[in-house]
Amino acid sequence: MNEGTQDIPAPLGLLAELTHRCPLQCPYCSNPVNLERRSGELDTAEWKRVFGEAADLGVLHVHLSGGEPTARPDLEDLVAECREVGLYSNLITAGVSTDEERLERLVEAGLDHVQLSMQGPDAQINDFVAGMRGAYEKKLRTAKAVGRLGLPLTLNAVIHRHNIARVGEMIDLALALGARRVEIAHVQYYGWALRNRASLMPNRAQINAAMQVVESAREDLKGRLVIDAVVPDYYARFPKPCMGGWGRQSLNVTPNGKVLPCHAAETIAGLTFETVREQSLADIWYRSEAFNRFRGTDWMPEPCRSCERKEIDWGGCRCQALAFAGDASATDPACHRSPLHGHMLAVAEADAKEEEAFVYRSFANAGAP
Repeated sequence: MNEGTQDIPAPLGLLAELTHRCPLQCPYCSNPVNLERRSGELDTAEWKRVFGEAADLGVLHVHLSGGEPTARPDLEDLVAECREVGLYSNLITAGVSTDEERLERLVEAGLDHVQLSMQGPDAQINDFVAGMRGAYEKKLRTAKAVGRLGLPLTLNAVIHRHNIARVGEMIDLALALGARRVEIAHVQYYGWALRNRASLMPNRAQINAAMQVVESAREDLKGRLVIDAVVPDYYARFPKPCMGGWGRQSLNVTPNGKVLPCHAAETIAGLTFETVREQSLADIWYRSEAFNRFRGTDWMPEPCRSCERKEIDWGGCRCQALAFAGDASATDPACHRSPLHGHMLAVAEADAKEEEAFVYRSFANAGAP
């Protein structure tokens, strides 16, 4: 480790957004509203170099994501490179554009884990949210193929107003598909989800009822299924430690090679995000202005600076502070100590009463008002 970097921990995880191309059109997608075209994507050699630099930096696991990572014809080569340099590889997939033969090739290349998104516990709700007819049945086939190949499976259930009453069924589906873990991930309002907030936001009663179902299932299924759950910040009392803290545990490489501390970091005007095409991953992690801007606690304003939780939530979400306060260094409004906490809750309650149609995630809708 070079001088001046001793107090900065090495990252544990890398989110590799291989592409923004995807056959689904989920209205809560965390991708930016302005999607990257195929022509701008890192090529095979560039991604392999990134994985090698990540391993040298101390990264232990890489999440191969998108968009839909199986849209990349070189995915097997990229998985093999992860295995070669000692990275645990997790494929985050919609499960609608691959088959068992390709999954076999990925396993042979060294794939370690599959995380499958599911938009609902039946075809009607799943395909409506995904914006793709027949998606549910394809997902089921993929999940069963993953099981036959002996790969561990995580089911990722993104929860919102349209499926929140069916959380229990989503957990049952995870069990039926042989998943070892299910993520009950309530929508986090960035990217396309922020654009569709008035179409997705549940009310507090729905949140409370869903969490009761989750807690009961955790007790009943202890030892059989791990259940992770994340509630919407808008109804929280304390902020979540976004990404485990800005520049503390993980980093995100976009399809065109920009390196970000979190999905939505590019919304923060005034920060310049370096690219792996111009700098090494280590230089960006340790020395870039963007990664150091909100790292640690010295940047914090009051009441965060003197808060006993400052090394628990690490200041919460900077993008959320920007969205509500107009200042990325302000107290996260998810915290009850923020002067904007009540406003954030009021926004959630108002949006939960709206009945707006989805703006589906697509290249055609990208950048449109």
